[in-house]
Amino acid sequence: MLEVEGLSIEYETETGILPAVRNVSLEVREHESFGIVGESGSGKSTLAMGAIRYLASNGRVTGGSVRLNGVELLDLSRKELRALWGSRIGVVYQSPLTALNPSILIGKQLAEVARLHLGMDRGAAMTRVTEMLAKVAMPDPEAVMRRYPHQLSGGMLQRCVIAMALMTNPALLIMDEPTTALDVTTQAVVLDLVAELKREFDSAIVYITHDLGVVTKICDRVGVMYAGEFMEQASLRELFQRPLHPYTLDLLGCVPHFDRSPEKRSLVTIPGSIPHLDELPPGCIFAPRCSFVRDACRAARPPLDPVGEGHSSACIRWRIVPTPAERLGAATEALTELRSCSGDGAPLVEVDDVKTYFKGPGEGFLPGRRRHRAIRAVDGVSLTVCEGQTLGVVGESGSGKTTVARAIVGLTPATEGEIRLHGRKLEPAAESRKRGVLKEIQMVFQNPDASLNPTRTVGDAISRPLVLLGGMGRTEAATRARELLEAVSLPAGYYDRLPNELSGGEKQRVAIARAFAAEPDLILCDEPISSLDVSVQGSLMNLLMKLQVEQRTSYVFISHDLSAVQHLSDTIAVVYVGRVMELGDAVTVLTPPFHPYTEALLSAVPVADPDVKQTPIRLRGNVPSAMDIPSGCRFHTRCPRFLGDICREHEPPWRHGEGSHRIYCHIPLDELVQLQAETLVLASTTEDA
Repeated sequence: MLEVEGLSIEYETETGILPAVRNVSLEVREHESFGIVGESGSGKSTLAMGAIRYLASNGRVTGGSVRLNGVELLDLSRKELRALWGSRIGVVYQSPLTALNPSILIGKQLAEVARLHLGMDRGAAMTRVTEMLAKVAMPDPEAVMRRYPHQLSGGMLQRCVIAMALMTNPALLIMDEPTTALDVTTQAVVLDLVAELKREFDSAIVYITHDLGVVTKICDRVGVMYAGEFMEQASLRELFQRPLHPYTLDLLGCVPHFDRSPEKRSLVTIPGSIPHLDELPPGCIFAPRCSFVRDACRAARPPLDPVGEGHSSACIRWRIVPTPAERLGAATEALTELRSCSGDGAPLVEVDDVKTYFKGPGEGFLPGRRRHRAIRAVDGVSLTVCEGQTLGVVGESGSGKTTVARAIVGLTPATEGEIRLHGRKLEPAAESRKRGVLKEIQMVFQNPDASLNPTRTVGDAISRPLVLLGGMGRTEAATRARELLEAVSLPAGYYDRLPNELSGGEKQRVAIARAFAAEPDLILCDEPISSLDVSVQGSLMNLLMKLQVEQRTSYVFISHDLSAVQHLSDTIAVVYVGRVMELGDAVTVLTPPFHPYTEALLSAVPVADPDVKQTPIRLRGNVPSAMDIPSGCRFHTRCPRFLGDICREHEPPWRHGEGSHRIYCHIPLDELVQLQAETLVLASTTEDA
């Protein structure tokens, strides 16, 4: 379907010409998915968009050949390309909101594709839209067609974009990070959908992602890209079982795996960062970050040569590259000082039956008689965070995870309940708390761009809590700020930089340094790694573990990524619509019996191992509104283990398992174990690796 040979792409910028993609070749067959993985800045999206000549005005193809079904795309006129885009080529973007017009109804937008590229009249086009929405498993397609984009959830929007891209049964479908912004459960549904559509349609798929777990669910072959070149290409199973380039090996080592060992271990990290395109090193471009580098690697740039059947590597030392298991074992042995200091921690923070309600939209029409329904964002949560330990909080978007954290820190005052720090009751609102209490609890937010002042330097951001909460003078605070930068593996010279001069991972390191500046007892981490590259995620998780050991700091780590939570946490709480569904230490929570909600979350996590077979459990619908919580067990409307009236009408009891393990469910624990006998045993993931 698609043949790319020796493609080179460059951008013209104010500072000169940037060679973004250099001499890249690949091919994708009918019904085949080719995954392109690599860190941000590797050129993945530029390669895909350049291949179909859909570049920004300052980008251009400077060499090579691109053939789609034998037609040379580089020879087509602009008019011919426009006819091809949308008819024979479909694109699914990372953010569906930016791909859809917010002022036009969904049905009309999708029908436009059918009318323009298939020549249909209005009636036939709307019929085609209904058919396509049904094919992507959209609930109630007719109703969806009458809605605007802002009235749909993220998963429904992404289905609309996929339906639009497949409207004309294109020869080539490019999917650019289509699930990055989605919950793990929604992501699983979308990945199932793509896998099903791949069998039904004739399209060749180019799937771009930095999530190696997602690759195992979709792709047949994978290319690993770095700084504008392919480092390795292989079949999916060959790449994961026996990578033959150090960059691929390191990327696989950065991924956390489910592990039943109570000891924490570090992940593999990749030192440095991707080189700037105008400062590429001589020889192998990965050499400055490679742990296997030799002088010969710097002498000449190695080509992407065959090293086996269907397997190519751009490394002259590919024969000595160890297996992932050998690499991981060496990294763990070398960093044993990062083991957990848990096991003897006393209670630090106690959250006792906390409720956080908001005023919802009003009801009624008579003046002065308007009633408001409460939004029960947190509806009776009790948790304990021990000294020097990490409490992981998981759940889908809308479950109340972030509101729990904001209640602890006092940014969103609790409506009812009690929060205690070292046994002392805290005032609900942060502004009512004493300065000493503010110093003891800090927070790291998901988006560092929104929490760092773009007009103030990095040094100012870190020095501020040292002056306000630590009582330091400006000179002393500046010295300490530089030390904190080095503690989070950033040069002290970053002190005078502005946030826009840093990468996403560097900004998040600054945010972590700022949180540690006041030497707090507790740091609340709200999705701090969700939007980052796998390599940056690995280094930040190692950093958090290292700082915890050194300073005995406790964490509340919030995420929808169960593998990351399990890697960092001593205790895990599974939250659903403002209520804890399951609670216990990290090993027992991820060992049967599971709460049915935890079971569904686990089955949705894409494991970065193509040999692991997971039992798919897909939840129906979306998380219910906190303004209209279901009766009885609030999970019963989506529960795969639904029992009937008892779940619908009665609150479930707490069922106590091993140690501190508790499950909020009507089903007895021994019955849950029998029901879940066929569920993926997570221990095998680590043992097989």
